[in-house]
Amino acid sequence: MATRKLHDCDNASALLAYVGAARQAETRAAAHQLAAAVAWAGMHATDSYDDAATIVPGAEGAATIAGEGAPLVAEFCVLEFAAALGLSSDAGRMYLGEAVELAHRLPRLYARVQALALPVWKARRIAKSTLDLPLAGAAYVDAHLHAVAHKVSIAQLDRTVEEARVRFDPGEAIARQVAAQEARHFDIESRQVSFDGCVDVHGTLDLADALDLEDAVARRARDLGALGLDAPLDVRRSIAVGDLARRQLSLDLAAADNEDRPKARQVLLHVHLSEAALAGSGSDLQLARVEETRSFVSADQVKTWCANPDTQVVVKPVIDLTGHVHVDAYETPDRLRERQVLLQHTCVFPWCHKPARRADCDHIDPAARGGPTCDCNIAPLCRRHHRGKTHTRWRYDKVDDTSFVWRSPNGLVFQRDRTGTIALA
Repeated sequence: MATRKLHDCDNASALLAYVGAARQAETRAAAHQLAAAVAWAGMHATDSYDDAATIVPGAEGAATIAGEGAPLVAEFCVLEFAAALGLSSDAGRMYLGEAVELAHRLPRLYARVQALALPVWKARRIAKSTLDLPLAGAAYVDAHLHAVAHKVSIAQLDRTVEEARVRFDPGEAIARQVAAQEARHFDIESRQVSFDGCVDVHGTLDLADALDLEDAVARRARDLGALGLDAPLDVRRSIAVGDLARRQLSLDLAAADNEDRPKARQVLLHVHLSEAALAGSGSDLQLARVEETRSFVSADQVKTWCANPDTQVVVKPVIDLTGHVHVDAYETPDRLRERQVLLQHTCVFPWCHKPARRADCDHIDPAARGGPTCDCNIAPLCRRHHRGKTHTRWRYDKVDDTSFVWRSPNGLVFQRDRTGTIALA
C-alpha cells in the first residue's frame, strides 16, 4: 500500500494514522541502526583483527565497551562509527557499548527490540545499567525483563537490576549501599554561568554542618545590611557566602614557619574582550567570552570581578589572528599554540567539543613527510583524536583559518568549522 503523505491528511483520522505510521517507521529505523552498531562491532572484534581495516599493529589496542563476556573491539573503530551517527566519540562509544551489551549479554531483550516490541531507548537504558554486572547477573535481568520491559516503569527496571546485583555480586551491592549512605555533596556549577555572571550552588549536608553554615550566612547577611548594603536579603545572603569563602582562604591555619601551610586556591579564567568593551565606549551592551564556561557574560560583570582586591589581572597583548607564524622547529611555540586556541576554541575533529587549550597541536601534514610548523599546518586535536589521526587512515585538510574537511578510513567526509560539523555527500 502506498505511503500516505502528510499533505494528504485532510482529516483528524488520517492525520492520526500518519502519526502512527511515522512512529512505527522511526521505531524500525532505530532498531536497524542498533543492529548496524552490533554488526560494526563484529567487524572490528579482537578475534578478527586481521580483517579490521582500522587496526594498526603496535599502535591500537582493544577497547572494552560492554560487560563481562562481550567481545572487545578495536580501539579506533569507535571514532568512525560515532562520526557517522553525528555523535561525539564519547557518546558514540556509549551507543556502541550498549548495542553490544544487548546483543551479547541481553539477547532476549535485543530480540524484542528487533521485533519492534521494545523501543531502543528503553533497551539502551537497561543495557547501560547492566554493563558492570557479572555475566550471570545480566542473564538474570534478561530473563526477568524481556517479556515485560516495554510496559513496566523505569523504577521497576532499576529494581530488577539491583536485585541481580545483590544476588550475583553481593560485594559490589554492599559497597554501593555504603556509598549511598555517604551521599553528602556540595556542588558549584562553575561551568554553567548565566549572562549576569551567576552560577547555581546546591548540595546535601550533614544537619550540624548545615545549621552552622546557615548561622554564619545569616549573621554575615545581617552585618552587610547594618553596614548599609541596600539589597534584598537573598542577595545579601549570596554575597555573604562569597565573603565567608574569601575570609577562609585568607586565614593562615598553619604556623608561619611551616612550609606546608595551605594556600588560597587560584582560579584561572581566560576572558576575551573587545576594544570597545575595554574602552567603555558606545552605549550598547558589551559581551565577554570566558573560555572556562560555555556561555557569555557581560563586560560589566568582568569589571566587577576585576575590581575585587584579591583578583590578580594579567593582560596579554592582542594576537593578530589574521597573521602567520612559521618556525623551523618541530615543537609548536607558545605564540602559535595560542593563536590556534583563539581561532578554533575546541578540538577540530568532527563533533568533538573538548577545549583547544588542553588539546595537542597536530601537524595536519605530518612533520615526518615535510609538513611545516606554521599556522597553515597546525590544528588542535584532543589526545584521543590525535592518536586516531596518527595511527589510522583518518585525514584532514585545512580549508581556511577555521575550516577543515575530514575524510574517514572508509570514505566518509565531514566539514568542521567554528559553527560545528556537517556531513558532506
